Amino acid sequence: MSVLGWINVDEFTDTRLNKLVKAAIFAALAIGVGFALLLVPNVELITVLIFLSGLTLGSGWGMLVGGTAEFIFSALNPVGSGLMFPPLLLSQIISMIIVGALGGLLQPFFLRSHYSLLRIGAVGLTGFLLTFIYDSLTTLSYPLSAGFDWPQVFGIYLSGLSFTILHQVVNAIVFAIGVPRVVKRLV
Repeated sequence: MSVLGWINVDEFTDTRLNKLVKAAIFAALAIGVGFALLLVPNVELITVLIFLSGLTLGSGWGMLVGGTAEFIFSALNPVGSGLMFPPLLLSQIISMIIVGALGGLLQPFFLRSHYSLLRIGAVGLTGFLLTFIYDSLTTLSYPLSAGFDWPQVFGIYLSGLSFTILHQVVNAIVFAIGVPRVVKRLV
């Protein structure tokens, strides 16, 4: 049986349906906590939830959750919709797709019931680096799309470092505390 000509219901197994439901829950949670913490600068839980979706469901599902959740959150953001500046929206979506993909790729390292101090540090560093990627792509989206020359792009990037470094440190802490606790309940 075909729905809309492209989804074969007979081939949609219970396992895939289970993962689809979990992916939808992860996306809804990411969007919800994004709006809940909207007015708190440099504190967000979207990145860790998208990482956890990839970690528990695999890279493909993590990428789907990342792209979908970030698009909805950014496009419907009452503080400033990403639809007003497509290069920023695209860089946000690409960043979160990367976060979801790396969550899946890092399953062998972080999908464990026990976390040593070294592993907690590693997951914190992962959060820092993923947030660095996000902050770098989003910061560079404006000057690159506006046609600034490289010295101007570099100047704009450097001027935002104090704000982005705080975001990266907060996410490192969120990852180090949150990922081990959530994974322990999921494994």
